Amino acid sequence: MNVHEYQAKQLFTRFSIPVPEARVAASLDEVRAAAEVLGMPMLLKAQVHAGGRGRAGGVQRCESLAELETQAQRLLGSRLVTPQTPPRGLPVSRLLLEAPVAIARELYLALLVDREAERIAIMVSAAGGMDIEEVAATQPEALLVLRIEPAAGLRRWQCRQIGLFLGLTAAQQPAFDALLENLYRLLTGCDARLVEINPLAVTEGGALIALDAKLDLDDNALYRQPELAALHDPSQEDAREIAARAEGLSYISLEGDIGCMVNGAGLAMATMDLIALHGGAPANFLDVGGGATADRVARAFALVLSDDKVAAVLVNIFGGIVRCDLIAEGILAAVEEVGVAVPVVVRLEGTNAALGLERLARSGLAIETAATLVDAANKVVEAAAAQRATVQRAGGEA
Repeated sequence: MNVHEYQAKQLFTRFSIPVPEARVAASLDEVRAAAEVLGMPMLLKAQVHAGGRGRAGGVQRCESLAELETQAQRLLGSRLVTPQTPPRGLPVSRLLLEAPVAIARELYLALLVDREAERIAIMVSAAGGMDIEEVAATQPEALLVLRIEPAAGLRRWQCRQIGLFLGLTAAQQPAFDALLENLYRLLTGCDARLVEINPLAVTEGGALIALDAKLDLDDNALYRQPELAALHDPSQEDAREIAARAEGLSYISLEGDIGCMVNGAGLAMATMDLIALHGGAPANFLDVGGGATADRVARAFALVLSDDKVAAVLVNIFGGIVRCDLIAEGILAAVEEVGVAVPVVVRLEGTNAALGLERLARSGLAIETAATLVDAANKVVEAAAAQRATVQRAGGEA
């Protein structure tokens, strides 16, 4: 679960990690009140769950109250589009207002769970303020990665090694040691998967201060973090993903036009890979899981179709625990209830697959079946292309 920058910085303060003096505003009146406390000039930051805000106009330095009010009015209630948001962007309902900091250097610092190594990894770079992916690709020597032994925890020698790598002075090292130790306590104590500061500023006076904060919490641990779970902002998520989660389903929205209903994450990845291989692009995928019932499948199918980008649907089910005849019943119920207007391709394999396919064939509905996954991918890509052409012709005639 992601949280907003202002929420992450509130946690930073609780863990004694230095951040700029700031206020949060959800209205122009609150913006004016923050200006009275912080003074001018001021940094204005749109609060959305995405990076790249500065390049998209979501971070502004305002020199006067008039400029601050203009920029705040522009951002509040808008949708900010960045390289990391959906095409429609994300809604801006809050602004973070911060006092500027006199910066001498910008560093990068992150702690994250490295599942492959089964360790917490520390990533640092003297090239702060840049995308870390770009640094890793173009300046790999500028990136240092250390891993923390779980039984020992963060060691002081690791702090010193990082300080030397970053070029910190002997006078700055104790403050950096404390900051890194507190960041480690935050990551482990809050069940976070990632804590990132980019940039971590070295001020002109030599102090260290977190100018940005990104915090990704482990959804699987939220049951024991009720205070952090309450920070969830549903406005930053796809409404269909929220609806699916309420049903106990896993739904991911994508950018293509082929809806995918599968059971199992591995099968979902294979299905989407084959769709892409055959020239298509998934609009979404929904995992109905292993304990699917006909009613659950019907609700899942309706959810896949609720995305207006969908030009065709591929249902790809391997019946191990789940019975394919129940999947077929759910598909038929959804098709009849929703009134599907796009092509549907179904591939069933496993428990009661023959019975499920027979029920689909007897239904008289426009549902095409496929014998193999490759056959299914080919058919759904062709069906989506034909559907797009039909819609375009209809639009041209209109």
